Amino acid sequence: MFPLVRSLRRLGPAAADGRLLLPVAPLSSKAAAPPPEYEMPSVTWGVIQGRKERLVSRVLALDFLRSAGVSDPAGELEAVELPSSLEVLQERLDFLLRLGLSTDDLSAYPLLLACSLRKNAIPVLSYLEKLGVTRARLAAFVRAYPACLHASVAVDLTPVVKSLRGLDVDRQDLPRSLRGLDVDRQDLPRVLERYPDILGLKPDGTISTSVAYLVGIVGVAPRDIGPMVTHFPFFLGMRVGTTIKPLCEYITSLGLPMRILARILEKRPYILGYDLEETVKPNVEALLSFGIRKEMLPLVIAQYPPILGLPLKTKLAAQQYFFNLKLQIDPDAFACAIEKLPQLVSLHQNIILKLVEFLRGRGISNEDVARMVVRCPQILLLRMELMKNSLYFFKSEMKRPISELLDYPEYFTYSLESRIKPRYMRVSTKGIRCSLDWFLNCSDQRFEERMKGDFIEGDAPGPSFTTGGKLQMPGSQLVSDDDNAESILNCKMKKALALMEHSHTNRGHWSAGLSNSSKGLTKVADVLRDSLWALVMCDFETKTGDS
Repeated sequence: MFPLVRSLRRLGPAAADGRLLLPVAPLSSKAAAPPPEYEMPSVTWGVIQGRKERLVSRVLALDFLRSAGVSDPAGELEAVELPSSLEVLQERLDFLLRLGLSTDDLSAYPLLLACSLRKNAIPVLSYLEKLGVTRARLAAFVRAYPACLHASVAVDLTPVVKSLRGLDVDRQDLPRSLRGLDVDRQDLPRVLERYPDILGLKPDGTISTSVAYLVGIVGVAPRDIGPMVTHFPFFLGMRVGTTIKPLCEYITSLGLPMRILARILEKRPYILGYDLEETVKPNVEALLSFGIRKEMLPLVIAQYPPILGLPLKTKLAAQQYFFNLKLQIDPDAFACAIEKLPQLVSLHQNIILKLVEFLRGRGISNEDVARMVVRCPQILLLRMELMKNSLYFFKSEMKRPISELLDYPEYFTYSLESRIKPRYMRVSTKGIRCSLDWFLNCSDQRFEERMKGDFIEGDAPGPSFTTGGKLQMPGSQLVSDDDNAESILNCKMKKALALMEHSHTNRGHWSAGLSNSSKGLTKVADVLRDSLWALVMCDFETKTGDS
C-alpha cells in the first residue's frame, strides 16, 4: 500500500474526502509566486530581517543620529547599509567622537557611520599609527580624508606607501618612474598628514605619470623626487596634461632654460601648485607693465621663483609708490632694482627705511643713496652691524674717498674678515693703487694671478645671465664655442702625441729609466683623460646651447 494512502486513512474520513487537502495550483499556471518574506542574511551585520523590519530599523537609526546631532542633508545614508541594532550605531558614534571628531564632522561626511569598526576603522587607524601618524593627529587626518576608513589596508593603502618609500620586496614589480621615490621613513607621517588624499591615488596612475614627466622631460634628478614629495606631496595628484606640462612649457617659453627650471623645482616644488591662468600669467603681465624688460624675466624668475605666485600687482604698486616717495627713485629706476633683486617686492618697508637712514646719517645725500640702491639693491638686505664695521674700516684703515663707495656699493656685500681685510693688506703691502672692484670682485685664484702680475689690468664686467643658454663669461664673444673647444682639444691631443712619441723613443732604455717612463705614462693618461673630458663638455655645451 502506498504511504500516502496509509497516511490518509490515519487522518480519518475527512481526510479521505479530501477536505483537509490544500488546493494545488496547476503546473501550467503563469501566476508569479509572491516574493519570500525573508532574504539572505546580511554579510556585514549577520542579522536576518524582513523588509518591514529593515525599514523600521533604518528610520530608528536616522532618528537616533538626528537626536545625537548628526544630520544627513544630502541623503547619503539612504543608499548604504546601516546596522540594525542601535547599540552598534551607538558604539560607532562613541568611537568616532572619542577619536576627536565632532558631530559637525560627521554631518559633513555621514558615511563614516557606515564603516565597520572591526573591519575598517580600527585596522586603518592602526596602520596609520604604525606608519608614524600620532594618535593626536588621527582626527585631523580622518577629517581631511574621511574616505580612508573605507579603504583596505592590504589592497589600497600598502601599495601606495610602498611606492612612496621605494621599499617593495620585488623592485622589478615597481614602475621605473617610482623607483626613485624614496621618501625617508621619518618623513612619511609628515607627507601623509599634509596630503592624506595621497592614499587614494594609484601608484601606476597619476603618481607614475607625474614623476615620469618631471624626471624624463623636465630633467629633475631622480634622487630629488623623495625630498620634493616631502616638501610638496600635492604634485603627485596633479594631472600632467592639464596642470604640470602647461605650467612648465609656459615658464620655459619666457626664456628660462629647462635645466634651470628642473633645479628650481627640486628646491621649490611648490611652484607646481601655482595656477597658470589665475596667478602665473597675470604676474608675468604685471612685471612687464611695471617696466621689467622681457629679456630679464628669466633672471627674475631664477632669482626669486615665488614671485610667480604672489599677489604681485598689489605688492609692486605699493613698493613703487614707497620707493618714489621715500627714496626719490622713479619707476624706471625701480624696475632696474627689481631686475637685480626681485625680492624687493616682499621686503618690509621698515627694513628698507632703517638702511636708508643709516646711509643718510653718514653724510650721504638722498640722490647718492638712491643711486646706490639702484646700482646694488642687495645692500638693503644687509645687517646694520656688518655695514657699520665695513664702513668704519673703509674710513679708518683704507682712508679712501666716499665717492669710491658711491661708485661701488657692492663693497658692503663682501665679508670684512674673510675678503676685504686680507685682500686689502696684500694690495697695500705691494703698493698697488686700484679700485674696490679690482681687488674684491674676483675669485681667489684670479686675485693671486693679479698679485703675481707685473701690470694692473683693467676692470672687467662680471658674468651675465644669457636668456635661453648657458652663463656667458666676458670675452666669450671673441671666439665661438666650437672654435674654442676645437682649439683646446687640438692642444691637448698634440701634448698627448708628443708624450707618446717620447715614451716610444725611450722604450729601449726601459730598465734604466723606469721611473721616468712611469711618469710619462701617467702624464699621457692625464692628458688623454682631459682630452676626453673636453670632447664630452664640447658635446654637452652644443646640446644645451641648441636646447
